[in-house]
Amino acid sequence: MTLHRASAKPPPEDLFDTVCTSTATIDDRGLVTGWSEGARRLLGYRRAQILGRPAATLTRATITPAALASASNRMTWSGTVALRHQDGHRVDLDLLVRRRRTRQGADWLLIAGSLPQGLELADSAAQHTFLQAPCILALFDPELRLIRANADMERSVGLTEKQMQGLRFTEIVPDNRDVEKTARACLRVLATGKRQQLENYLRVPGEAREHAWAVDLAPLRDADRICGVCFVARDTTVLYEAQQRLQLVNEASARIGSTLDVSRTAQELADVAVGRLADFVTVDLLASYGHDAEPAGLPPTGPIQLLRTAQQSVLTGCPESATALHETVTYPASCPPAQCMTAGQGALYETTDQAITQWTAHDPHMAALQHVHGLHSLIVVPIRARDTALGTAAFFRHQRPDPFTGDDLLLAEELTARAAVCIDNARRYTHERTTAVTLQRNLLPHKLPDQAALDVASRYRPAGGRAGVGGDWFDVIPLSGARVALAVGDVVGHGLQASATMGRLRTAVRTLADIDLPPDELLTHLDDLVLRPAAEAGTEAAGEIGATCLYAVYDPISRRCTVATAGHPVPLMVTPNRSAEVLDVPVGPPLGLGGLPFETIEVELPEGSLLALYTDGLIETRDRDIDQGITKLRGILSEPRPSLSDVCDTVLGAMVVSDPADDVAFLVARTLALGPDQVAVWDIPSDVQAVAKARQDASAQVADWGLEECLFTTELVISELVTNAIRYGQPPVQMRLIRDRNLICEVSDASSTAPHLRRARVFDEGGRGLLLVAQLTQRWGTRYGPRGKTIWAEQTLPSGACVA
Repeated sequence: MTLHRASAKPPPEDLFDTVCTSTATIDDRGLVTGWSEGARRLLGYRRAQILGRPAATLTRATITPAALASASNRMTWSGTVALRHQDGHRVDLDLLVRRRRTRQGADWLLIAGSLPQGLELADSAAQHTFLQAPCILALFDPELRLIRANADMERSVGLTEKQMQGLRFTEIVPDNRDVEKTARACLRVLATGKRQQLENYLRVPGEAREHAWAVDLAPLRDADRICGVCFVARDTTVLYEAQQRLQLVNEASARIGSTLDVSRTAQELADVAVGRLADFVTVDLLASYGHDAEPAGLPPTGPIQLLRTAQQSVLTGCPESATALHETVTYPASCPPAQCMTAGQGALYETTDQAITQWTAHDPHMAALQHVHGLHSLIVVPIRARDTALGTAAFFRHQRPDPFTGDDLLLAEELTARAAVCIDNARRYTHERTTAVTLQRNLLPHKLPDQAALDVASRYRPAGGRAGVGGDWFDVIPLSGARVALAVGDVVGHGLQASATMGRLRTAVRTLADIDLPPDELLTHLDDLVLRPAAEAGTEAAGEIGATCLYAVYDPISRRCTVATAGHPVPLMVTPNRSAEVLDVPVGPPLGLGGLPFETIEVELPEGSLLALYTDGLIETRDRDIDQGITKLRGILSEPRPSLSDVCDTVLGAMVVSDPADDVAFLVARTLALGPDQVAVWDIPSDVQAVAKARQDASAQVADWGLEECLFTTELVISELVTNAIRYGQPPVQMRLIRDRNLICEVSDASSTAPHLRRARVFDEGGRGLLLVAQLTQRWGTRYGPRGKTIWAEQTLPSGACVA
């Protein structure tokens, strides 16, 4: 970047010198309360002449800062104002007005900067580079007046470059210690010629909240002289907040409850708390508490027997503990663990408290913990779930000198409460969801079908919590003509009912897909299916068993995808150049409302595009709305991954918490295309004489593909289908051969009359053609389109002849 420079003055000694900037302050009564030397030079009034007088003295119009600000409903205003000089002539100024908070209350700061003549960018390339730099960038002259500011600088402070020119840091963002610190650092740059780096945390006028900024200040040199300061600021809020978020509660949310094992969950509580909250932690559960049995409850009187389920220490091997894991420990009724379980609330103790003194007097192990290891502070918290006492968690400090505080008690209770739910769920969850999990696993696809249209990968993550298995589902359905259907759905609710409804819907979708219904018609039939059980039960609220569904059909020959959705989140498409877009699919009503139409869209997908289908559990959580979730998902999908399986793992790892509140189904597909060498099409004249030519053309194409073993069956199929189309259908007639993983023969005509198998009598001359087709091919069928029907038949290719 080349700079031209006028004359450079030495930096001012006073950081807040306002000689080159005209400033004034006006209180809420409209009286002038501040007047700079720059204002005197500009308008001719001395301080003594103007202080305490109405601001209207300066202008012929009735104008106040409050009126200017309220006109735009903001606390900052800028624009051109006509003022009156002391000698009476008019002065037009670009004025910046800001609301300030001071020790005396609030006032209005008026700033009119004088544009310095100094550094200029020498060429257009430098101009564009400066203005479009992906960071905040500004140039200041030796008097620290702003000369140039790029677009990011303008956005951050809410002012244009013209409005800022001639202003100093403290005038652009007034009354801020970090800005004053930055201004002082600029003076050091001018004085020493050395770069300065700062970390600031402040809210600038153009931002709604505080941001963290990494600031770099560098001298600008012209020959051997310093002619200004370059100011660069990068927003590091994400990193700053990430560091702040690495607190104990967040870590506990991720680590506690990662499995459905009672002992493991208890150990996770101890592991999370040690080192961050306590030096030694024990977790004891009622001895009667098992994986499947309900807690027997507390004895009415006497000591309490607990099982040492987990423990952890900052010292290797937990030397503080005299009880090994899975051993029973008995607590007298008067000691803190027993008292906290009986009272149902946590308590904080110092070693001088009477309860601890009595405990150590009767328990030599506790006395050793105090005298040998230096125990000085203790928190005991009951582990409770569903208003039932399960055990206790004890937090000890003996290495850290500071005692526990009330905030530490709240934190310990929070950690223990999270663990209590997980511990109880670890037993109940396994038992209550086993049936639902088994049912759902049998209903979801065990293996995605092989087909040549799409590379597909999927993931399903059941909801956490008690009986959390829901009704999320997905399916991949091969269709005729090498096409593939993708379906994703979500049933309202959780548990067995949701799983059963999900199974019914998935079965219905497969059945309707087999008859090649368009997506909108399929969803209409599915809507009727959801309504039927409510009608049979006499229920008016069909929404009680409502559901959502998205159905898409992809054709690898035309590379077009048809999509319709019934209240389901729309899919994302990622093009080969990694541009992630949300498909503009009209979202129809959820299934179960009835009587409302569904719409489809058709889009062309370049080969290699990604299509991501998902349920709302992936994008919406308690802490993230749908828009935020989609934005995050788009960012993840835009990054290249080695495989679709890696895409699924990355998405779920970034989007799904360890214990999700809702089911998550994720289906991602990469589009493939069948090239011209895999598809052959012929137009058939509407004449029975054309059957022989159609048979010859098909045989030649099959032989050209090296599928001689399929010649006989292909000739028979083509003869039957073309003959039927000419005799019983309507022109135009078209024949198509497709070679992918199978050899597909298709004959289309303009008639909507479908052929059907019939039993031919012994002496009948016809009626056996379709029966032979059905017997000799792997499968056959009919699909309808806007302009007629297509009869198709598939043959399995010989071993080694399949197209990958």
